[in-house]
Amino acid sequence: MSDWKPKRFWTSSAVVETDGGHTVELDGRRVKTPAKAALVLPTRAMAEAVAAEWEAQEKEVDPTTMPFTRSANAAIDKVRHQHREVANMLADYGDSDLLCYRATHPEALQARQAEAWDPALDWADEVLGARLIPLAGVVHQPQNTEALRVLRRQVQALTAFQLAAFHDLVSLSGSLILGFAAAKGWRNPDEIWRISRLDELWQIEQWGDDDEALIVAEAKESAFLHAKRFYDISS
Repeated sequence: MSDWKPKRFWTSSAVVETDGGHTVELDGRRVKTPAKAALVLPTRAMAEAVAAEWEAQEKEVDPTTMPFTRSANAAIDKVRHQHREVANMLADYGDSDLLCYRATHPEALQARQAEAWDPALDWADEVLGARLIPLAGVVHQPQNTEALRVLRRQVQALTAFQLAAFHDLVSLSGSLILGFAAAKGWRNPDEIWRISRLDELWQIEQWGDDDEALIVAEAKESAFLHAKRFYDISS
């Protein structure tokens, strides 16, 4: 029974305007979320992405091939009702941000981290108004409380749809700053993803790659890039 998938029951999908945004109709019937809420999407671009996923389904509906639909469902059914909790959880990454924990050795890794990560921290200072300080070692040391407060306010200001995407940008990269950098277009999202994996890539250079780890990394990269696309069409 766990392999059961619903059959395709419609012949055509369409994007229509509705109160508060846009939605998707299948043969004139409006799509609902898994929690039976109205699927009201903030932009036409998002509605078109969702409609295209429904249209691409063939004999059976496969949710794994519908990332925009799944992200929209998460925004409506989950994030919308837990906005403050999700925002605070993501804002907490700032106090232990990946970019702030630097290697104590070797010098080559230290130099690589500084070259890749310092520009992101400088960007955050200039654009976000928050300066986080890099620290040597892995023992937690608190960041400046005012900088963290500034970052928290900006996370809390995100809409439910933006926050659903931002959740993956931050959690997958391990960095609140890189999450903001991706969302705001600091650099190409592929480059930001590579910056987040600097330590892993260093280890691969030293010890070689692992097929299983590579598969996991590719899945995470795909999810990160999708989150960036979803964020972009959220407003």
